[in-house]
Amino acid sequence: MNLFSEIGTLVTDAIGKLQTEGRLPGELNLGPVTVEPPRDPAHGDMATNAAMVLAKPAGQKPRDIAEALVPHLSADPRVAEASVAGPGFINLRLSGAVWQALPAAVLKAGEAYGRSAMGQGQRVNVEYVSANPTGPLHVGHTRGAVFGDALAALLDYAGYEVTREYYINDGGAQVDVLARSVYLRYLEAHGHEVEFAEGTYPGDYLIAVGAALKEEVGEAYLDQPEEVWLEKVRLFATERMLDLIREDLALLGVKMDVFFSEKSLYGTGRIEAAIESLRDKGLIYKGVLEPPKGKTPEDWEPREQTLFKSTEYGDDVDRPIMKSDGAWTYFAPDIAYHYDKVERGFDLLIDVFGADHGGYVKRMKAAVAALSQEKTPLDIKLTQLVKLYKNGEPFKMSKRAGTFVTLRDVVEEVGSDVTRFVMLTRKNDAPLDFDFDKVLEQSKDNPVFYVQYAHARISSVLRKAQAAGIDVSDATLAGIDATDAAHPSELALAKKLAEWPRLVEIAARTSEPHRVAFYLYELASELHALWNRGNDEPELRFLQEDNPATSQSKIALARAVSVVLAAGLGILGVEPAEEMR
Repeated sequence: MNLFSEIGTLVTDAIGKLQTEGRLPGELNLGPVTVEPPRDPAHGDMATNAAMVLAKPAGQKPRDIAEALVPHLSADPRVAEASVAGPGFINLRLSGAVWQALPAAVLKAGEAYGRSAMGQGQRVNVEYVSANPTGPLHVGHTRGAVFGDALAALLDYAGYEVTREYYINDGGAQVDVLARSVYLRYLEAHGHEVEFAEGTYPGDYLIAVGAALKEEVGEAYLDQPEEVWLEKVRLFATERMLDLIREDLALLGVKMDVFFSEKSLYGTGRIEAAIESLRDKGLIYKGVLEPPKGKTPEDWEPREQTLFKSTEYGDDVDRPIMKSDGAWTYFAPDIAYHYDKVERGFDLLIDVFGADHGGYVKRMKAAVAALSQEKTPLDIKLTQLVKLYKNGEPFKMSKRAGTFVTLRDVVEEVGSDVTRFVMLTRKNDAPLDFDFDKVLEQSKDNPVFYVQYAHARISSVLRKAQAAGIDVSDATLAGIDATDAAHPSELALAKKLAEWPRLVEIAARTSEPHRVAFYLYELASELHALWNRGNDEPELRFLQEDNPATSQSKIALARAVSVVLAAGLGILGVEPAEEMR
């Protein structure tokens, strides 16, 4: 059930009647016609821009169209009032019966309420985290992991077929550095004094890896040249780091469908095949790039490179894919990886990058457009920095990691639920301040607590009703006459419930899961407002002593709220609270 969609259909039907009457042209694009909440609730429950967007193609004044639509809209029993505002907007006020019937409709739909078929089963690949397998995940990865995971869940909820994917950057020089760092810990495990040179990884997290390597190979690599042990230690260390990364992700409640290894692209012809696909399209050539901005002719050495003509697809400059010495650039395996995604037949690709990868956006979009002949869109979402605070001071570095605050540090400090919700209280491309003290406050200013408390309050009402012998099963509440829930505060809560299906589609269409967090806070606010009003006006309390029928009518509204709260929290990856500790 989507009440906004239903009223939208009413509006398009009314337009159709005007067309039949000859008052509007037969060929009109109704795509821009919307039905949404008015900016000022005092103007009504819903508003439509139909007359405004149809005026120009119809060759009529918007107010004339609006006044012609109003009688058709008013004739529907769901509409208590339709009125024209300003130059031609139409405000609609729905009957109380519509809002009173909403909780039952929510409970009949159950978990399906708000789910959408908008995606129509389109296959979407969401790639996120994709950190180098050289250490534990840090707080920046945490934000990307939470955002990507919530976005994937949101798209799934909106009817897409979603694949969650992690790209393992195990093909570059940084993994050789990891191997050398682990080798130092291996020597240390044998009692040797070691020194970590600049550029190696000194974090304590590698101590256990070095000890595990000692247990695995004994003294076999002692006093041996690098060519003997580097490749084997590299593989060993990468596998151990991936185990650590999987543990970190599990701690945050993130599960991937696919782990794709960059290394699998090398020596298999897959990079060559991707580049050949671009070459066949006339997009690979040898050339010399202009000096980058900030360089002067004196310190710039022009050299011939193999280039991808990315400017053909909106990039600022063409990009090197092979160095002058014949080695691939970092961009080449990324092209091959996305070529693999295209070949797997996805309808849409979404990459979640840290803000420091902003310069990569245009070239990757150009590559995918070229590889797919512009049939497969690539959407790249950037996650901005997270600043951590505790006791009013920046949160200090992790001793275990050596140079950064880890995902595990954050989750162990405040828990997975708090971490995930707070990470989604800002749009992904806006900086986020994460204050450990504030996120644990039990106040309205803490959105995690406020939403969880709303769900816990409803759970408490249900338990008390059951203890009083009142049947509050969903099946029973779905059949209850809700006319006893007619107070403006109760209707306001029902109206907020009606926004959920519309909100889901907007959030999915814009790839903005933070909208779900905002909505849940607003819904919780309406619930708490009604609850607090009941403290002063007993007739508004959900549980009415000695009146089971009225209690069921009011509890049906509360239970419908908990259904939506649980659904929204599920998208965010947060467990609904049954009671607050």
